[in-house]
Amino acid sequence: MSQYSELKRVLQGQLNWHGARISFLALFLLALLKVKTVNLSELCLGFSGRALPESSYKRLQRFFREFELDYAQLATLVVSWMGIEGEWVLSLDRTTWKFGSQWYNILTLGIVHEGVAFPVLWWLLDKQGNSNSDERMRFMETFTQRFSTAVVNYLCADREFIGQAWVRYLLLEPALAFRLRIRGSDQIEHDGKVLAARVVFAHLQPGQSQQLSGTCRVWGYRVAVEAVRLDDGELLVVIAPVGTQNLVQDYAKRWAIETLFGIFKTRGFCLESTHFTETERLSKLFALLTLALCWAMRTGLWLHQWQPLEIKKHGRRAKSLFRFGFDYLRHLVLNPSPSNESDFMQSLQLLSRT
Repeated sequence: MSQYSELKRVLQGQLNWHGARISFLALFLLALLKVKTVNLSELCLGFSGRALPESSYKRLQRFFREFELDYAQLATLVVSWMGIEGEWVLSLDRTTWKFGSQWYNILTLGIVHEGVAFPVLWWLLDKQGNSNSDERMRFMETFTQRFSTAVVNYLCADREFIGQAWVRYLLLEPALAFRLRIRGSDQIEHDGKVLAARVVFAHLQPGQSQQLSGTCRVWGYRVAVEAVRLDDGELLVVIAPVGTQNLVQDYAKRWAIETLFGIFKTRGFCLESTHFTETERLSKLFALLTLALCWAMRTGLWLHQWQPLEIKKHGRRAKSLFRFGFDYLRHLVLNPSPSNESDFMQSLQLLSRT
């Protein structure tokens, strides 16, 4: 059977979509591997079959214009495909870019797994700046409804995602543990003094860190506070619920969402090349890229088990797990042959978990 037929068969066992929609998804994923961009003019050239590129282009337009996605179902599928178990670490951030006069601003929540934050919830903001506390609260309520039985270890977020109302919400029952970076100008109450974070930790030298002892308050709430002076001299200050240790070490997992955005954009799928201006269409595209990400990462993890990636002198892998899997899948799709057939089938079994 063809790669398209085999991929369609696997997807049919995972999604309760109409057959025509499953067919489209299979064609889309294979085309994305071929052309490495979400630009519809390029994607249509990667659709296999007898249809002319013009027909494939119209099919792409119809899908994003008409088909409704069950985002909760897809989020559950992401967790299943990646085999994410145990307590979750969540990373919250947004990615922005501009095409012509159009600004794109996507608030994203991902589960940190194997160095990548796999997206399970995203909202397109109709403004250029950061979300406000009310938006973030509603965002997290949506996540809680979608994953009511999930056990979350903690949520990490950068300096944009702070403030009194936001911290109060996270501390309310049922509390959601957090590791939040605060600004150097934010006030810390400690040992009877109220000073800016940059003043409290002014003595730290590059590479040095300190967790404050005793009672600390930020925005009036008792929290744990730890800081580290980075090698470039910048101060990184993290707050967490009282009693938390290793705040900075935990916070470092936030970077997984930056890795995600890099994969979706210049280092993978070229999301910035989309010409969509309607938010729901862009949200559907984000969902399909998430499925492609899972397939590539599952493949990269499997390959790494059998062909461990080289570790460079700086301590990082010579190639990311995503790139390892993505390049391998691209090779199989661009070079269909009897010798590659069994390898392609293996990559599909990683999704069906059989």
